[in-house]
Amino acid sequence: MTRTIQVGIIGCGGIAFGKHLPSLSKLNHVKIVAFCDIDREKAERAAKEYGGEDAVIYEDYSQLIEQSSVEVVHVCTPNNSHAEISIAALHGGKHVMCEKPMAKTAEEAKAMIDAAEKCNKKLTIGYNNRFRTDSQYLKKVCQRGDLGHIYFAKAHAIRRRAVPTWGVFLDEEKQGGGPLIDIGTHALDLTLWMMDNYEPKSVMGTTHHLLGKKKDAANPWGTWNPNEFTVEDAAFGFITMKNGATIILESSWALNSLDVDEAKCSLSGTEGGADMKDGLRLHGEDLGELYTKQVDLGPGGVAFYDGNTESDAELEARLWIESIINEKEATVQPKEALVVTQILEAIYQSAKTGKAVYFD
Repeated sequence: MTRTIQVGIIGCGGIAFGKHLPSLSKLNHVKIVAFCDIDREKAERAAKEYGGEDAVIYEDYSQLIEQSSVEVVHVCTPNNSHAEISIAALHGGKHVMCEKPMAKTAEEAKAMIDAAEKCNKKLTIGYNNRFRTDSQYLKKVCQRGDLGHIYFAKAHAIRRRAVPTWGVFLDEEKQGGGPLIDIGTHALDLTLWMMDNYEPKSVMGTTHHLLGKKKDAANPWGTWNPNEFTVEDAAFGFITMKNGATIILESSWALNSLDVDEAKCSLSGTEGGADMKDGLRLHGEDLGELYTKQVDLGPGGVAFYDGNTESDAELEARLWIESIINEKEATVQPKEALVVTQILEAIYQSAKTGKAVYFD
């Protein structure tokens, strides 16, 4: 009989309500028993909607970590506290699912890995786009070798206008950056995972803080205060890998472009190519002719489809919990997420200095 995993949630904001809580609540072998937020009302709301009568509410995360019945902790807080809370939870004997990005800095991300290894506990990062139907299919295509050696790729995270104006998204101190670290991180993780390439050689990057300075700007989530918009509104990276492969990373919350895509990638290999820009398309040559194949993924391939198929967030949660129960590796390995953070940090550094960043 499958044992029940008791989970504690640290940070009861938008990502907890939008992803972690509903996904975990659908798992029969999971019980969410502890809720923590510095805003007690948020924790109380989460406990009321997703906890039982015995649910415990905290305002101090260290107290939740001390709760012996909690085996797994989900960290859903601003980026600048990811490392601090995750490391404390790991040392407290908990397995940890930390929301993306792994940490604000690569140094902090490395410290998280060190803590997980020292404490012999599992650590994973919330890159849920790996679990989409199109992503899962394309990963199998890449693993089978259909594309051959993938030597060029683009990581897409472009919004024409969709600046998150709530919470601390516009606060550089708490978040570490804007669209690059927020949504660019998803696109880069997806691209590196498809390529199975985690050895960067050099990075050139640029960031732009231009549209964020505008007043009364058009934005589906409401206009922003330019004085509080302290992060970039767009960022771009040119990444070379040690095996010679090249990756172009593009990210924006606000860009005057109609070429918009988010958490997608385009891949070019020696045997074929693929992209996610208009559904999932595979292309190459066969019998002396070029071909393009549109992959029919059915209703499960529709973003945010709310039918009987398992959503990406639900699959992510299920496989994460099953990795603990069955003592297997989590799908998203922390060393992979560390490389994503290292590259993002290098783009920011290059943008500030105007020079390339080289990896040892």
